[in-house]
Amino acid sequence: SSWGVALQKTGNYQLDTLPSGSAITYGTSSATDLANFDEFVLPEPNIVLSAAEKTALMKFVQNGGGLFLISDHTNSDRNNDGWDSPAIINDLMTNNSVDGTDPFGFSVDLKNIVNDYPTAISAASNPVLHGSFGTVTGSVIYNGTTETLHPADNPNVKGLLYTTGSTAGGTAGAFFATSTFGSGRVAIWGDSSTIDDGTGESGKSLHDGWNDPKGTDAQLALNATEWLAGAAGSTSSSSSSSAPSSSSSSAPSSTPSSTPSGTCTATQLLGNPGFETGTAAPWTASSGVISNAGGEPARTGSWDAWLDGFGTTTTDTLSQALKLPAGCSAYRFGFWLHTDTAETSTTKAYDTLKVQVLNGSGTVLSTLATFSNLNAAAGYVQHTYDLSAYAGQTVTLKFTGAEDYVDQTSFVLDDTSVSVS
Repeated sequence: SSWGVALQKTGNYQLDTLPSGSAITYGTSSATDLANFDEFVLPEPNIVLSAAEKTALMKFVQNGGGLFLISDHTNSDRNNDGWDSPAIINDLMTNNSVDGTDPFGFSVDLKNIVNDYPTAISAASNPVLHGSFGTVTGSVIYNGTTETLHPADNPNVKGLLYTTGSTAGGTAGAFFATSTFGSGRVAIWGDSSTIDDGTGESGKSLHDGWNDPKGTDAQLALNATEWLAGAAGSTSSSSSSSAPSSSSSSAPSSTPSSTPSGTCTATQLLGNPGFETGTAAPWTASSGVISNAGGEPARTGSWDAWLDGFGTTTTDTLSQALKLPAGCSAYRFGFWLHTDTAETSTTKAYDTLKVQVLNGSGTVLSTLATFSNLNAAAGYVQHTYDLSAYAGQTVTLKFTGAEDYVDQTSFVLDDTSVSVS
């Protein structure tokens, strides 16, 4: 495709395609496993994702991957199996085992917009609209849809292009939007015509959106690919990305490398990281959260942080403020989490634990993850997140456990760390 060729010509990207019929995986030994890639492009999916595939995609993004979702209009069911791309993408975000509580902060509208020319918002510093591949001013729609944004669910969601008559920066009418989840990044585009270059299957008529002079789709696709890979504004080395073979358009990504300014002393920054003092300080915690109760034993030592677990409406919090030094190349926030529940549902997140980064004023800068009763499992599971976006800043890391009125869920934390190097 023109998309892949343009990236390949930079010398910084390599393309790989998931073979037809192959499952999307994360954390396996497969050569096409998402753990081997920086970015995954899902162009107009028409086969509903399995439960395992949805888990793989969500884990991939949560752990730092970039996900490029490309939808099309409602009723674009190409294979007549009852599923079109808006339904499949919405199902990914609402019916998965990792976080089904609107993790990206947007939903795909069930619309068929026959023709429109969405325009970009004014945002001079935005790396997708003003990236290394050029400036984005607008796009095209030839039977497509839009997204509705839900910033209350994810404050990092942002609409970048809006349809005619929509309010720029509003929650309705977004044609192209970006967001984050965990340590990863997400972008969504409302029409697959934008990435077509007119070279599809013989006998089929395709809009050449890539070269359409009414939009700047090439610049938008390329800049977004760079941003999703974490490469915006940095020097890239060769790596690769995977995309399903159900589409003729797929995009590789890159692994960024950057040169930090200043000096860095490798260290662990959190105080009382394993709670072994038996008290909260320097953490700020709800009463009773720091615990050595035998019902939820620590992973190591004798003490842990036990949020919720009452079976009544409860909100417990645990937080710590810290200064992240500038000049380091790695900023990793990690913790071990055990989730235990009496809930029996396998689809509904009744009780949740949010992991967030806040600024000094208490404003949420990022929701790194949301866990729930659906994550219940024996033993502890390690989770790590990248905090490099906050280098040089004083931030607060906060856990908020919210439990409903019945059937307990316990979120038990131990062995936390913020390591810089």
